[in-house]
Amino acid sequence: MSQASREAIADTSFLVDWARYSNRELIFRVFDTVFIPESVLREIKLPPAVDWVAESLASDKMALFTETSELEAEARRLMAMSRERPLKRIDFPEAVCLAVGLRYGYVVLTENGGAYFAPKILGLNVVVWRAFEVIVEAWRRGYINNVVEELRKYERETLHLFRKKDWEYICQQTRC
Repeated sequence: MSQASREAIADTSFLVDWARYSNRELIFRVFDTVFIPESVLREIKLPPAVDWVAESLASDKMALFTETSELEAEARRLMAMSRERPLKRIDFPEAVCLAVGLRYGYVVLTENGGAYFAPKILGLNVVVWRAFEVIVEAWRRGYINNVVEELRKYERETLHLFRKKDWEYICQQTRC
């Protein structure tokens, strides 16, 4: 995980969950810049996500990403590809994030299963992380001490439960 870009692009599902996490500023230690596509920004309507994103944009911790017609076309191509395979549906905002990740090498941040599994199923050369990978990377870099407790805290605060396979992986790494 440590070879990932220092820049990321986040979709709505990631931002909505991450905004409920009390240690949400951790993301700005893992990434120098977190980009938000305009299509994602239009979907964020409720607190705490709207407040956190607005504050982060105002303080230059996040940056708005304007979609070009070329990236929009690539996003639509990815959406069409996802519908031809056994993959959870990828909607336009997630597809934009994947297209940007492909073009610029940014880490794509999502909780959308279709977007998360797209690199493997569609053969895309893009790094996609969920909150799990962000927290594990923060632990690897020494920004948090107890990764197991931090992951449990994330689950409690966001009501987003990690997969059994994720817990098995982290327990293998930490001998929990």
